[in-house]
Amino acid sequence: MKGLRELYFRNRMWWALAVIFFLFILAYVFPAVEKLSNVLVMVLLCLIIVDCFLLFFGSYMDASRCLPKRLSNGDENAVRLVLKSRFSFPVSLEIIDELPEQLQVRDFSISAQLQGSEERVFNYSVRPVSRGVYSFGKLYVFAWSPLSLVCRRFTFDIEEEVPCYPSYVKLRQMELASISNRLQDYGIKKIRKAGQAQEFENIREYVPGDDVRTLNWKATARRGSLMLNQFQEERSQPVYQIIDLGRTMKMPFNGLTLLDYAINSALVLSHVAINKFDRAGVMSFSHREVRTVKADRRSAVLGNIQDFLYRIQTEYLESDFEKLYITVQRNVKKRSLFFLYTNFESFSSLQRNLRVIRAIARKHLVVVVFFENEILKEILNKDVNTVEETYDHVLAEKICHDKKKIVKELGKYGIQAVYTSPEQLSVNMINKYVELKAKNML
Repeated sequence: MKGLRELYFRNRMWWALAVIFFLFILAYVFPAVEKLSNVLVMVLLCLIIVDCFLLFFGSYMDASRCLPKRLSNGDENAVRLVLKSRFSFPVSLEIIDELPEQLQVRDFSISAQLQGSEERVFNYSVRPVSRGVYSFGKLYVFAWSPLSLVCRRFTFDIEEEVPCYPSYVKLRQMELASISNRLQDYGIKKIRKAGQAQEFENIREYVPGDDVRTLNWKATARRGSLMLNQFQEERSQPVYQIIDLGRTMKMPFNGLTLLDYAINSALVLSHVAINKFDRAGVMSFSHREVRTVKADRRSAVLGNIQDFLYRIQTEYLESDFEKLYITVQRNVKKRSLFFLYTNFESFSSLQRNLRVIRAIARKHLVVVVFFENEILKEILNKDVNTVEETYDHVLAEKICHDKKKIVKELGKYGIQAVYTSPEQLSVNMINKYVELKAKNML
């Protein structure tokens, strides 16, 4: 019975049966055709028996699936299938892998051919667009011989669950770029430093071209040669990524929600801050609570941040900025740099929370991050031909005008703003962080 459940008939056999059936009908008119039909039935039956014998007796296949330990959200993740043919003759294959339901892929298959005893690796990629656990199911392999009358189904119980974390692929890209000094390839610009950092590093000998204002006269007198003080950028400054979990962060762009874009950017920027010897931390706030990972510069903090970001989800209510203010007042005593990821879709939505943002900005350096609406940009770039399109175009212009007005309103109170498209968020955030550090604004 098990063998029967694995047996499937190919289209070639059904076409052969159709031809024989037509000949039997034709035999009512031409009786001589009946003998030919009977011979063909016997030949087809023998070929089916031979085909089944080749596929089911003494031959089988091995298969395995290789997955990464973690999937990277929003990125292409490589999956590898390894198939080993135990047949002594060439076989054709159709490979069907049960992909996680979050991917919403229902027609995935791979067609291939293997020679006798050949082993081959098949690679494909998946792009998750939400965090969570992804369950890969069974692997099905349909194999048929050159006769192609029947095929055998092989079922491999290799179910596996893989967690999908915030984008660590971008994290590695930025790390490699910083090591190879190629950050400009990602659009990260160099910022001219304003003034001089005040954190002392060491005393060294004067080299022609150095700033004579940093000469250390006491050390010069002791050594008998010109010595100067060398300074470096101030370190151990707290840098917090604050993520709004309100309903506006649920908006999707290119498959990912604004929250996931913010999470990926927060992870990358936290890594950059730690490499700059600053202390990185994160906060999330909703209408119910404010959760925090305290700023630290130890190597373990990045793992804590990643686990924290993996678990947060958007809410369907508007977030409570006043709870955020109370938490900041209680827990963050030192002046810090806050990157506040939120999304103001109208000027009135900013006005409701501007009082709280200004209160936080009195003690800390606040950068408000909100997003361009890509759909509105498409509407503005389209030609207007109907009354309905005219209405959509005017409404889109008003919303875009409100966004620019928000930037100006924040600037009036000395609050930094980053108005960016979701795809360019990580690059623009690193640019902003480097700019603020170079200007010694913290």
